[in-house]
Amino acid sequence: MKPTYLAILLAAVLHPQLASAEDVTKPELEKIERMSVVGVRQRLEQAGTLANTIMKTEVIDASVIENKNAVNLSEAIDNSPGVKVSNECSMCGVKRIMLNGMKGEQTTILVDGLPVHTMISGYYAVDAIPTTGVERIEVARGAGASLIAPEAIGGTINIVSYEPTENGAELDLSAGENGYRKLGFLGKGVTEDGRTRATLVAQYDDRDQADADNNKVNEAPMQENRSLTGRVSHDVTDADNLVLRVANIQSEIFGGPMLGSTFADGTASSIGNVLSGYDGQPSDTQNLFENGDVRKRYTGKAWETTEWIKTERNEASLAWLREFSDDWNMHLAASYADHKQDSFYEGFDYSADDKMWFFDARFNYLLSESQLLTFGADLRTEEMRSHSRSGSANPDYVSDSFDYDVKGLYLQDTWQATESLEVAMALRYDTITADFTDPNKPGTELDESILSPRVDIRLRHNDEWTSRLSAGRGYRAPLSFFETDHGILDGSLGFDIDIDELERSNSVNYALSYEGERLTSTASIAWTEVEHLAALTTNDHGIPLLTQLDEKARVITSDIAVGYRLTDDMSLSLTAEHFDYDSVFKSSYAIAPVEKRVTLSMDWDVNDWEIFANLVWIGSRDLAEFGYEGYNRLDANGQVDPSSKKTTDAPAYVTVDLKVSYQLNDTLSLYTGVSNLFDYTQAGDEDTPLFYDAEGAFDVGYIYGPLRGREIYAGIKFSF
Repeated sequence: MKPTYLAILLAAVLHPQLASAEDVTKPELEKIERMSVVGVRQRLEQAGTLANTIMKTEVIDASVIENKNAVNLSEAIDNSPGVKVSNECSMCGVKRIMLNGMKGEQTTILVDGLPVHTMISGYYAVDAIPTTGVERIEVARGAGASLIAPEAIGGTINIVSYEPTENGAELDLSAGENGYRKLGFLGKGVTEDGRTRATLVAQYDDRDQADADNNKVNEAPMQENRSLTGRVSHDVTDADNLVLRVANIQSEIFGGPMLGSTFADGTASSIGNVLSGYDGQPSDTQNLFENGDVRKRYTGKAWETTEWIKTERNEASLAWLREFSDDWNMHLAASYADHKQDSFYEGFDYSADDKMWFFDARFNYLLSESQLLTFGADLRTEEMRSHSRSGSANPDYVSDSFDYDVKGLYLQDTWQATESLEVAMALRYDTITADFTDPNKPGTELDESILSPRVDIRLRHNDEWTSRLSAGRGYRAPLSFFETDHGILDGSLGFDIDIDELERSNSVNYALSYEGERLTSTASIAWTEVEHLAALTTNDHGIPLLTQLDEKARVITSDIAVGYRLTDDMSLSLTAEHFDYDSVFKSSYAIAPVEKRVTLSMDWDVNDWEIFANLVWIGSRDLAEFGYEGYNRLDANGQVDPSSKKTTDAPAYVTVDLKVSYQLNDTLSLYTGVSNLFDYTQAGDEDTPLFYDAEGAFDVGYIYGPLRGREIYAGIKFSF
């Protein structure tokens, strides 16, 4: 089959005139392929009659994603201004996306402006969200950053899908070290009249385990992801647009014992072999490693360090945009997500099914040429049910199943006060109920109403200088143990919940931007305060306890980003950031966050070549301020060896990424690159993330540096 016919087949589903490739003449095909499409939605956006935002928003477009060779969402946005992807576990590699220094659970992920991520899918989902078919990623920092996502007290990440303007297809194949492989396919179809635009997106990617210190326990897990997404945008009439999106995302993570190695219970030949080897008889802690030292070879049973998580998420969304007149339009939307998880955590099995429905009815009315009124109502309902075979054998076991319902009303007035001044004032009113449904947890934990205001101001001082000021309030219902910490490891004892308040936040952000002919810059500062911050600890019986801190927590983030176009072919950028956490926030983090960071990048296009380089410097940290205490060795009696105490001085470090691409012709391009050029890792250059706590219990989260080393890769991309 000729490559061009891939696009024809996709378009044939959308238009009867394209029922077979043979019916399409060459002139007609060229007309279809070169068509420029402006649909109902794009026209209203350009006219300014759809609700938008004037707040400071960072945009990561498809070219940046491609230059970074980013396979998933976490790789695409990491080290963007105000963004840090925190690796929370050296076994399963779970990632949390932090905005403005806030915790990962306080970030909301949207797709095309709609929520399709449940409470627990935000924990293991970010490494499985594909980048194929993504047009751009919008990052808005601060509480209440989205009209329909007030629970995003750290901010929102909106993944915007690619919308085609012509027929075609793209195929991206790459492979590299550490078992890295990726296949990405994007099929694009546009009907002859331009009313229907569709994409079919498929991606497969995987990586092997990484063990830099050769103790036979990985610092980064094996992960395999598969995704398939279909999206159709159809202009039913000149005033109506429908968008349907469906997606299936599957992920399997295996971390802990290095597959192929031999342990106390035999050779770990496969994932199934390790899981079936569980016998419920753990080794003495001091016998897990040679001489009781986590820096030496692991000698326990394979299942004792195994963390295996298999997830499947089905997503669907439908949106209808209706233009009543030049002044009135309506946007009705619904989204659905079903997240299923089956997992094994070092002897504790856990399965969960989390379903979410979201409905939104929004109206935009152009009061005048300078004032747009947006108002509407939304509803979110979520039901999570979990089960554990080993846990339920305990008569005192309490599950973490919950019901969560939010009903909201919102109003926003966007006013162009003068040619230079624009103001958006928004107000939400929500009623929230959250109930842990286990029979041993009677009553409803949360039943509250909250008013959340937000104001955004943009002032253009002149053609070059612009100020943006945003202030808002947000909230979040702390429900999932997965969101708060990796405390699921002790889940066989059950879960204890002491939650009776919403997390409430207030934030203020100011940014000053300069845009010249060659130089651009933005300096910003953000202050955020959170009340009733959720934290995970244990009760008197050693059972994981989800509770809330009594004191308010605060963080101040300041950054400056500078871009300079050195020549027409070369651009340079620099970002410097500082995160200032108070002691309350520091006590709540499972993993020490970044405090100082500098990022330098270069993008050079010369003839058919493109060279991209990126350098990231992370400043030193005092881990003691974040509650770190750990030891590398136990004696024969299972007591910690004081002389093996781990350092609390995390050193500064630098990572460098490079990529070179060559465009052979309009259809074919080749590329090669390297991630973490100097192969710097915590386990290989400093110390293992494994440790014993002061009581001699084994743990895996003494993390302060990169856990994956150098990865050289090469690829080929076809564009038809």
